[in-house]
Amino acid sequence: MKIILTHEVSGLGTAGDVVDVRDGYARNYLVPRGFAIRWTKGGEKDVEQIRRGRKIREIATIEQANEVKSQLEGVSVKLAVRAGDAGRLFGSVTPADVASAIKAAGGPDVDKRRVEFGSPIKTLGAHQISVRLHAEVVAKLGVEVVAA
Repeated sequence: MKIILTHEVSGLGTAGDVVDVRDGYARNYLVPRGFAIRWTKGGEKDVEQIRRGRKIREIATIEQANEVKSQLEGVSVKLAVRAGDAGRLFGSVTPADVASAIKAAGGPDVDKRRVEFGSPIKTLGAHQISVRLHAEVVAKLGVEVVAA
C-alpha cells in the first residue's frame, strides 16, 4: 500500500515521503496513529505542504545539528514527576515532558517528535535518552527523574 508519511518514522522515512509498506502495517499502525495518510492523486498536493512544514522545523545542515548536539550534551536535565513509595511513577515520562524540561533547563528548543526512548520511563533515577537532530546526528542525553 502506498502512503504519505506525515511524521518521521524511524527506518521508514521522513514527513512528506511517499513509501510503499505492507497493508496491515499501514492500516493498523501508521494511519490510526497519524503517522501517515493514504496515497491518492489528490494527496500529492498535501506532500508539498508537509515538506514545507518539515523544512521550517528541521535543522538544515550537519554543522547546525552538531552545534545543537553540543548544547544538549552540556545541559543537566531534571524532571520532577509524581511517584509512589517504591519509586514507580504514576504514568510515565513522555517525549513532550522531556522537551519542555530541556527548554526549562536552558537548553535549545527541541521538537518532541525528535526525542526517542529505548523503553518507557516509569521509574525514578537516571535515564539515557536520544534526540535525533539530523539523519546522521543523534545526541545522547541524561535525564534525572526525581519525585515531585
